[in-house]
This record gives sequence, structure tokens and C-alpha cells, in this order.
Amino acid sequence: MPSHTAPRTGSLKAWLRAPVPTSPFQARIQQLRLKLRRLGSNPSALLGLGIILVMVVMAVFAPLIATHDIYAQDLSIRLQRPSAVHLLGTDELGRDVFSRIVFGARITLYIAVLTALIVAPIGLLIGTTAGYLGGWVDIVLMRVVDIFLAFPSLVLALAFVAALGPGIENAIIAISLAAWPPIARLARAETLSIRSSDYIAAVRLQGASSLRIILSHVVPMCLPSVVVRITLNMAAIILTAAGLGFLGLGAQPPSPEWGAMLSSGREFVLTSWWIAAIPGCAILLASLAFNLFGDGLRDILDPRHG
Repeated sequence: MPSHTAPRTGSLKAWLRAPVPTSPFQARIQQLRLKLRRLGSNPSALLGLGIILVMVVMAVFAPLIATHDIYAQDLSIRLQRPSAVHLLGTDELGRDVFSRIVFGARITLYIAVLTALIVAPIGLLIGTTAGYLGGWVDIVLMRVVDIFLAFPSLVLALAFVAALGPGIENAIIAISLAAWPPIARLARAETLSIRSSDYIAAVRLQGASSLRIILSHVVPMCLPSVVVRITLNMAAIILTAAGLGFLGLGAQPPSPEWGAMLSSGREFVLTSWWIAAIPGCAILLASLAFNLFGDGLRDILDPRHG
């Protein structure tokens, strides 16, 4: 019986580079090593991953990193330029911009991650169901998708959040309702190429139900493409959330959400540029990071790039 334990010391390198794996565990470890090497050879993906990790650290350790109370107002120090005391200056109410940017990372990641966790299962299940079952199920589900795709995502999110009311939770629901149709389209396209595969036919001949085939065989095959698409869509989710905050329909003051900070600083852009420029740059960097990392993730998760 093959061992699932890697060799120690000097033989580990040879074990990782063995041309013929002796166990499924060894094959998985070798495949993981190749994917990590491919990611490591992509500087732009590493840059994106680095920025994302910085955002995560900021969000997790925000109380330790922030230098001031994000809600404390002091009009005697309003509109101060960046200095040793206030690293990124102060806003129109005398609040420390650096501390608010740090805590704003929490809100941005909260919206992006929670939206992704809602969108991915919905889009994946609807897309795989439509692609595998076909017929009237496919027609009905895809026409619903077409209706959602007929509107720009930001306009659709604005309509939903206007109906639901302002707030972070309602913004997440609105962005999710606007973001799932492209995932469903992608999952359906993947399923159409998978359902005619020989192994799917073999499972079907063994008497497996359509639900079991979709959940156990089709969904896992579509998952890598969906993960890549979700990662790339994070940039659009962040921009949409910032747009809702800018318009006053997302996070509400005095919440340190980057879009809301950008909105409050726009009237001082010519005299106190840092109030609007710094949250704008934070939104730009976050969006760019997810785009760069998503592009690198596509190379290591997509089997066609192996």
C-alpha cells in the first residue's frame, strides 16, 4: 500500500520531482508545486496578491494599525496636510484620514467577500442546471439571465438599492443581484462541454440522478473557472460598492467606507487634495490587485493552462 507521507530530508526533492507519482497524494503535491511555481513566475499576480494580503492585514489588525479614533472630530485641526502626526492628513471634520482608510479596508473586504459568497453558489447552480438539463429549463433560466444582463451592473445595483434602501447589507444584496448572471453564463458554457464527456455518460449509465451528477461531477469541473471569474469580478464589486457609497446609497456616514470618503472630499479636491485622492487611490489599488491576482489565478486553476 503506497504511503501518504513524503520522504524526509534529502529525498524530498527527488520525491517532488519524480516523473511517475507512486500515490495520489504524491501526484496532488506535485501538481500543487507546479501551480505555485507558475504563480511565482508571474510578477503581476504576486504584486496583486501582495496588495490583497496588505488589505487583509489592515482589516484584521485595524485597531492596532490605526493611529487615531476614526470617529473623533476636532475642527481645530481640520484639513491639515499629511504630517508625522496625521500620516495622510485630516478631513473636513478633523478626523485622521489614515485611520479611516485602514478601517475602510474592513468594509471593502466585507462587501467584496460576502458578495462573492452569495454570487458564486447562485450563479454556479443556475448555470450548471441550465446547461445539463437543457430544454425548457435552459430556455427559462437563460432568458432570466438575459433580462439581468440587459442592464449595466451599476444601474441595476442602483435600482435594487434604491428599492431596498441605503445601507451596507442592502448594498450587498443589490450588488449580488446584479453580479450573478455572468457567473451563470460561464457555468452553463462549461457544462455544455462537460455533459457530453465519456465519464458523465458512464455515471449516467450507472443510474446516477441528474441532481447527483450536477452536484458531484459537473459543479467540481466548473468550479475553477468560476473561482477565477469571481476573483476578477471582485474589482467590479469594489467599484460598484464604492459607487453606491459615493452616491449615498451604500455605507452611511460616519462609516469610513472609501466611496463615502471620496464623496465627502470631492468639494475640497482643489484645496485639500488628499481627502479625495487617498480613498480614490485605495479603491484603484484594491481593484487593480484583484484583477492582477485573478489573471494569475486563471493560469494555475484553468486546466487548459496546465
